[in-house]
Amino acid sequence: MQDAITSILNKYDLTGQYLDNIAINQLKEYFATATYRIKATEIINSQASKIIKEASKSLYEEQPELLRPGGNSYTTRKYAACLRDIEYYLRYASYALIAGNTNILNERVLNGLKDTYNSLSVPIAPTIRSIQLLEEVIEKKLESNNLKKKNIIREPFQFMIESLSEQNL
Repeated sequence: MQDAITSILNKYDLTGQYLDNIAINQLKEYFATATYRIKATEIINSQASKIIKEASKSLYEEQPELLRPGGNSYTTRKYAACLRDIEYYLRYASYALIAGNTNILNERVLNGLKDTYNSLSVPIAPTIRSIQLLEEVIEKKLESNNLKKKNIIREPFQFMIESLSEQNL
């Protein structure tokens, strides 16, 4: 997994260039937000089960048909698989958040997801909505802890949402 620092350095190393002002400014921005990233990740990690529970509860209140016969969360096994997937999205988003880089999302979550979901006939809209709900729940928890840099929190979630939305599932 690459973080923001190694991504920047690798880019310049591959071309044999010294760091320019663009790279220096990117590194400054990463370090300027480091404390926020750490605090946000601590809150996510310490409240992960509550975040997942809140997001899934909201999803099933909005889309109760998922829990009915024929729904993708009908049966205990399918319900557990959905909660597991929501946990994966949260965990990898927290990795991307702390790294300041979304590459891990492609490596560990998004690559192959299309094939997996197609083979299991899993609709993408509820998946996207669950990711949006995770983001919303986290933003509320961070605001209650006086952490308000929403653009940093949004980055990994929006990346997953946009990537999944682009796929023809």
